[in-house]
Amino acid sequence: MARRNRNKIGKERIIMLASSMFVLAALTMTGLYVRRSNRAEQENYVVDFETLEQSSTELAENMVSGEELDTLFADVGTDDLDYDPSFQEANSLHVENTESTETGSQKKNTDGENVQRSQEDVKTISEAIEEAQKTEDQKRKEQAKKDNPVKDAEAGKANGGEQEDAGMFDETVDTVMSEEVQTDGIATTVQPELTFSEEDNLVWPIVGDVLINYSMDKTIYFPTLDQYRYHPAIVIAATQGESIGAAANGRVSSVSYDRATGNTVVMELGNGYELTYGQLDNITVSEGSYVNVGDAIGTVAVPTKYYSLEGSNVYFKLTKDGEPVNPLTKLK
Repeated sequence: MARRNRNKIGKERIIMLASSMFVLAALTMTGLYVRRSNRAEQENYVVDFETLEQSSTELAENMVSGEELDTLFADVGTDDLDYDPSFQEANSLHVENTESTETGSQKKNTDGENVQRSQEDVKTISEAIEEAQKTEDQKRKEQAKKDNPVKDAEAGKANGGEQEDAGMFDETVDTVMSEEVQTDGIATTVQPELTFSEEDNLVWPIVGDVLINYSMDKTIYFPTLDQYRYHPAIVIAATQGESIGAAANGRVSSVSYDRATGNTVVMELGNGYELTYGQLDNITVSEGSYVNVGDAIGTVAVPTKYYSLEGSNVYFKLTKDGEPVNPLTKLK
């Protein structure tokens, strides 16, 4: 029994050894095959520098040098070419071939050869491209002047000397400058200097009785409010819808609404003087506008709740540097 077991174990060892040898042989053959394949691929990518150098040498030998080309075409005159100096080539960025003029320095050869053109009259490709680029830039500038003439006019003023030196004259800039001069002239007439002084007087904005007088030294009675208060203005009786005129020349500094005086217009007279008109409707002036004495600035509105018992009226106040002034001292 023991001998049989030993024989069985010996067979198994022989089988395992044979299998290991077979696997090792298979791996060895596979590695050799892969190595040969990689070497074949690498050989396909090898660059033969010797062959390239030889090809370059043959190409250089076959090329004709510049001097040889000059020799070959030395005898070819300009008359043999189909050349028209006044011809403009299509798709050439508007580059024109200018005719060359003969000068005293040009002479005919004794052998009857044609006169060679001066190199100064022949434009190179780079010069033609540069000229075309300048033309495009000029067109863009002219388009920009049309789109924004005011901005271009300012640039024209800054670069006016350079444009004159270059012999260029921009009519657009001149037109815009003329318009600016005209605008300045109109603005001067429409916007006069405000010079109201202590000697100047006011005209009544509307004809009516004074319902509530000016009083800053003592309080006076307000019927609607049923209170005694200081009053920095006068309240003039008026009819609803009646036109209100400017009491003096001035500039409208504000148009606003106040709970007590309703729609209100404040007007600068000059030298620190200001007029305030209240209880207005259908206002015809705007902030920044200049008004002459007597011009309509609006109509009489329905009185606010602060003046309901007084009835329709015009609130009229005069100040000097922000301090109230009795308007009755100026009204004549």
